[in-house]
Amino acid sequence: MTDTPDLKQRLVAEARAEGFVSARICRPWDVPEVPARLDAFLDAGFHGQMSWMAERVNWRADPAALWPEAKSVIMLAESYTPDENPMDVVGLPDRAAISVYARGKDYHDLVKKRLKRLARWLIAEAGDATQVKVFVDTAPVPEKALGQAAGLGWQGKHTNLLSRDWGNWAFLGSIFTTLELAVDPAEPDHCGSCRACLSACPTDAFPAPYQLDARRCISYLTIEHKGPIEEDLRAKLGNRIYGCDDCLAACPWNKFAVAASDVRYAAREGTVAPPLAELARLDDATFRARYAGSPIKRIGRDRFVRNVLYAIGNSGEARLRSVAQELCADPDPTVADAAQWAVMRLS
Repeated sequence: MTDTPDLKQRLVAEARAEGFVSARICRPWDVPEVPARLDAFLDAGFHGQMSWMAERVNWRADPAALWPEAKSVIMLAESYTPDENPMDVVGLPDRAAISVYARGKDYHDLVKKRLKRLARWLIAEAGDATQVKVFVDTAPVPEKALGQAAGLGWQGKHTNLLSRDWGNWAFLGSIFTTLELAVDPAEPDHCGSCRACLSACPTDAFPAPYQLDARRCISYLTIEHKGPIEEDLRAKLGNRIYGCDDCLAACPWNKFAVAASDVRYAAREGTVAPPLAELARLDDATFRARYAGSPIKRIGRDRFVRNVLYAIGNSGEARLRSVAQELCADPDPTVADAAQWAVMRLS
């Protein structure tokens, strides 16, 4: 089924009314570069413990194989630009730094609800024969590559999508549809000679521009990595206990960043520079209660407290030694190891 002449224009207007900062169209097969890039990433082992990236690789490498009936992909960006400079809390000795995207309500829930409403609108306008599928970061979909193909922005040297219109503080979502919509031109690269994001990385996680070794990325280490983190990387985490914003915050295109349209992305109480001592004492029940509705909840208490203890070890605050000492016999061996490391660092 092909769209009517003005349907795309009304679709974009409806997307903006929903709170998306941009909506653009491409075909599922408009990312021919993805298979080679994905193979190189996996062959180098850059995915670390993220074994799911190697699973269903045929879908991840070829969006057209994910749903062969799809004729168009509607790519959407939703801004979560912070109200304050996220780097202001990095390095505070007795406080934790939490990534901006995780300070508010879980974006998976918010973006998916908007996508579903937009998809229902599209079906109502185009006819019941139109079929749709919506995705937000939980399926084998190369959102960033599709975003560039659709003209939302381009994948910068930090491998994230960024735009001259809204910077790089944005969540991505997609609607696959059997409807044939007019496509938009792909966005060319505008990074030029800039290396700000690469220079900002505390762990040198970029072996080259446009390449990320997740095994050294603080976001991966604090969220995806299970078990103890290598000792040579622990000190480089600083006080970052969930995610990292350094490369995003360094991007000069953020001077065009657009304010978040949903107040629920704003930082919840206790997510901006919370005390490390308070976080270290969370048990499973209090952790779950504190981070209900937050993406932080998914890593669980043990991995979270492990990260907090690394931050305590990096704090240089001798008074936090007793806090770490309390956890040296924690039932979780990784937490106990992190506590012992922190005690040693503060001795």
